[in-house]
This record gives sequence, structure tokens and C-alpha cells, in this order.
Amino acid sequence: MRISAISLVLLWAACSFNLLADDTYHRGDVNRDGSVDINDVSSLIDLILNPNQDDQDDQEQEQVLRDSTYTVNGVSFKMIKVDGGTFTMGGSSEQSPDNVYYELPLHQVTLSDFCIGQTEVTQELWTAVMGSLPSTDTGRGDNYPVYNVSWDDCQLFVDRLNELTGQNFRLPTEAEWEYAARGGNKTSYQTKYAGADQIEWVAWYEVNSGDTLHRVGGLETNVLGLYDMSGNVMEWCQDWYGDYSEDAQTNPTGPTSGDEKVVRGGGFLSHARFCRVSARFSYPDRESYNFVGFRLAQQ
Repeated sequence: MRISAISLVLLWAACSFNLLADDTYHRGDVNRDGSVDINDVSSLIDLILNPNQDDQDDQEQEQVLRDSTYTVNGVSFKMIKVDGGTFTMGGSSEQSPDNVYYELPLHQVTLSDFCIGQTEVTQELWTAVMGSLPSTDTGRGDNYPVYNVSWDDCQLFVDRLNELTGQNFRLPTEAEWEYAARGGNKTSYQTKYAGADQIEWVAWYEVNSGDTLHRVGGLETNVLGLYDMSGNVMEWCQDWYGDYSEDAQTNPTGPTSGDEKVVRGGGFLSHARFCRVSARFSYPDRESYNFVGFRLAQQ
């Protein structure tokens, strides 16, 4: 599009006399001083050439903060938006009598909006990103969760996934994981497990699993629509493991260093008490196990 000198002068004059709509005027008046000067010319040209740029920028931001489905090498997976909020983290009263000292003290945590995987990362998705599977001695199938992956392996997977998608995926923080397992701000009723007080409704664990993995999404979801937050495979989190503090926190990311990474959710070999939403464990970041997998987060 070519802009004549006359057109530019007219546009400049219109902005100076505030004859344009408010959003256009604001866009032309870069320094927001009530007038348009020579420093605003480039913005005026940009306004003519890209009148909908602000809307496009807003839409791109919103795509990160809504339920979204992504496809990588023919394999699709869904991310669920979790609205931010404040919650009580740790072994709260509904976790009794199974809550233990390392789930305390209770503390208030405030989180920003984020997205989390609807399911654990599957063997199919891992293969689509990495090209091959780790050992599958506990169960194999496209829709089974991947396992025998270390925390370090997960970081490599995330890096490659981000290269393929242009997104910014990562592991959930421990606080994000617990908040999502509890249902975020979608419910005031707190359950012992992720979505129910009856573990059989939502989790594959030592009693009903038959000592083997199961396909993701085979049981009930929690209120956010997330599967298998309790049971099936335990899940790596981003944080180093550390003791809780009673201080209120905003978007905590755990200790800056440590010996082991946080693991959450319990697994198919776990006793019910280890599948609770506040139960926490840790393993060395370079080790892999046939009962530990992970799910993705995004912000």
C-alpha cells in the first residue's frame, strides 16, 4: 500500500484535532501527550498498514490462555486452561488421616493463569517428538503414558517439542500441579484424590490396576477435565524438592537447587494414600523408573 504525502498530512492533522476514534488516536499519539508530533509518524504509517495489529496481538496471547489442541507429526494432544487463583497448599483437613509432616505447614499460594495437559504424555506423542521409545516393560501402546523417562529426558523432550511447535511448553511446577489436581478455582469442595473421594473413580492404583499401566483417559476426570492426576504413572514436576514454608507465596518455583526433583500423583503400584492430591515424593533427576511419567504445562 502506497501512502501519499497529502494523505499523511491529513491523517496527522486529524489526530492532532482528535477527530479519529479513541483507539486510533491513542495509537497515533505514541507519547500520549495529547498531540501528534514527528516522533509519531512511524506509528501512523504502521496504523494505516496494519489497522488490526492490536487485535491480532491480543488473539495470539489468548491462544496460549485457552483450551488448545496441538498436533505434532500427526499426533494431537490437548492443553486445558487453568484460571489462576489462591489456594491452600499441603495436607489440608480432607487429606486426614493420611497427610504427613512433609505436606506441612499449610500455606497460601497464588498462581497466574496457565495451561496443563489433559492427559499424561503418551507413548505416541513421545515417539512423534523423539523418534523412539524408552523401554516399555510395564505396558506398551500408543495411548499408554510414557515412562522410564528421567527428569532430564523430559527436559530434552520439551525442548524438541517447543522447536516443533513454536510454543513454550514445560513441566508444571509443584504448586501448579496440586492446584490443577484440586480443580483450580472451579470448585470449593476439596476431594482427597483428583476429582473424587472414591479413588476407584479416578485412579489406577495397587487395588484395581492389575499391577500394570492403563491407557490414559480411561477413568473419570476432575472438575477441570484432567485425567489420571491420581494414579497410573507418577508425574515429574519442574521443582527441586524442598521443605514447605508457612509464608504465603505467588507463583512459587521451589528451591533454587537440590538433590531430587518433585514427583506427584501416585501410580499404578501405589497405595491409595500416595495418590492423594497433597502427597509428594522426589527422585533423582537423572534416574528413570517404570512407574514415573509426566504431563505438560504452558503459560
